[in-house]
Amino acid sequence: MDKSKKKSRFARLAEFAGPHKGNYLAAVFLAVLGVACSMIPYFAVSRIVIRLIEGEGDFSYFLFWCGMAALGFLGKVLLHNISTTLSHKATFAVISEVRRRIAAKLTRVPMGYVLETPSGKIKNTMVEKVDSIEPTLAHVLPEMTSNLLVPLAIIIYLFVLDWRMALVSLITLPIGAICYMGMMKDYETKFGEYMAVGKHMNATAVEYVGGIEVIKAFGQSATSYQKFADAVRANANYGLDWMRQCQVYFAMGIGIWPAVLIGVLPIGCIFYLNGSLPAPTFITIMILALGIMAPLLSAMYYTDDIAKIGTIMDDIGLVLDEPEQIRPTSRASLKGTGIVLQEVSFGYGDTEVLHGVNLRIPAGSVTALVGPSGGGKSTIAKLIASFWDVTAGSVSLGGVDVKNIPPTQLMDMIAYVAQDNYLFDLSVLENLRMGRPSATDDEVKAAARASGCHDFIMGLEHGYDTMVGGAGGHLSGGERQRISIARAMLKNAPIIILDEATAYTDPENKAVIQAAVAKLVAGKTLIVIAHRLSTITNSDQIAVIDQGRVTARGKHEELLDSCPLYRVMWQAHMSARDVA
Repeated sequence: MDKSKKKSRFARLAEFAGPHKGNYLAAVFLAVLGVACSMIPYFAVSRIVIRLIEGEGDFSYFLFWCGMAALGFLGKVLLHNISTTLSHKATFAVISEVRRRIAAKLTRVPMGYVLETPSGKIKNTMVEKVDSIEPTLAHVLPEMTSNLLVPLAIIIYLFVLDWRMALVSLITLPIGAICYMGMMKDYETKFGEYMAVGKHMNATAVEYVGGIEVIKAFGQSATSYQKFADAVRANANYGLDWMRQCQVYFAMGIGIWPAVLIGVLPIGCIFYLNGSLPAPTFITIMILALGIMAPLLSAMYYTDDIAKIGTIMDDIGLVLDEPEQIRPTSRASLKGTGIVLQEVSFGYGDTEVLHGVNLRIPAGSVTALVGPSGGGKSTIAKLIASFWDVTAGSVSLGGVDVKNIPPTQLMDMIAYVAQDNYLFDLSVLENLRMGRPSATDDEVKAAARASGCHDFIMGLEHGYDTMVGGAGGHLSGGERQRISIARAMLKNAPIIILDEATAYTDPENKAVIQAAVAKLVAGKTLIVIAHRLSTITNSDQIAVIDQGRVTARGKHEELLDSCPLYRVMWQAHMSARDVA
């Protein structure tokens, strides 16, 4: 890993933590004082033992040092709690800000990025990955700093007392460090692989839950759903294998590091016996040496979080650094609602799906896009709505390239109704109000009546206050579509895009929904994608889309005479109606 990349990771982390620098500095300062207080009992014990050996009989002396030891312990607990409170307060504010930044970022990137990225991966980044910042900021920064500074001060003091014994007290340090290095070998690479396995498991879990209806319908179980089972097994096996590789090194390091008396006792005795080390000094060094490794071991536990933070910040950075759709902020001067696609090419990744598309949609007209599945109809509609940016060519609205129209203005101009519009886990009323957040309850209900939704809504358990469930799961597909149409009607945008908006229509509600759609599109520019060709025969123009190209354009009768593909599709549609 190059240094510039590492620098960018910690620079980003510092950027997140910067606004809360005061709390972090206070937390570090208090943590240092807390660890210093934890050393007081060691000094107290050394003083008590020395005076006992010297025959001290004044009980008040021992009482004083017992009191100092108790104060040191209480000071450690109090200062540690205040320090961690400050660092956690700042860290949770940072986590909240990072999540808001990611959420805001997702509104500025092309819709294609959101659609192509597994929802499990995005959820993993926004929840688990962002949560993983907490140990580094809330604990590593104050506690690791203090746990390194205080032992360093003790070691300096030991060198003042006797440089030979100070060196002896550090004998286990390099040996334990070698063991620790063995445990941490290729850590970043392995952690990255472990996180990749975890991402795959999360994405597969989301896919499994999303497809549970199909799995149950065909009598499958979690274990027989091979892709899910394999992903869970791979995640568990990788963690176990990695743990086995580290276990011996970890056990050796944890066993060797604190064993400072292995060197201090025998060598100290030799120096004492030959008269080069006074007994009080020997006792003080022996007791203080025991206090060196405990804070260092505590600091060592946080190195795991430091090693992880690079991978974590890389993953967060991938989202935050994703290219955004560049749009102006000042409103554009549009001349009507006519739409023109000129030599438009577009691809998903390296695969081009539209090739030089030219299409003119006059203001106030009805344009139907028809053709085989996968031909590019929905892609054209989404490019008009600016969900993506074209690879080549241009899409203009009212004589202005959509790239030069602010997103808020563009979204005010367009109501997009897909075949499976998303409903939030809110009440029916609030889902309808998404079309125009400023609408009053009466205006929302008027739109519901106009779209033919009012009667079925009132038949729900709590009427307009009925919760629709996650993604509208408490409602049928047809009911979700009708609410989506009512929501678009409430928005009252001059351009309507219906992408298979009646796909889930049952025969009983077909007439109701078609009447609602007729009211929705009256006097507006309408772009409709439909496989039921009988619903678009009266369109002002029909564009036949096949393999990413507009292969024919005209009215229904004209296409029946001039376009073989349209004629075949029409015949197939009429045959299907006759069978039904």
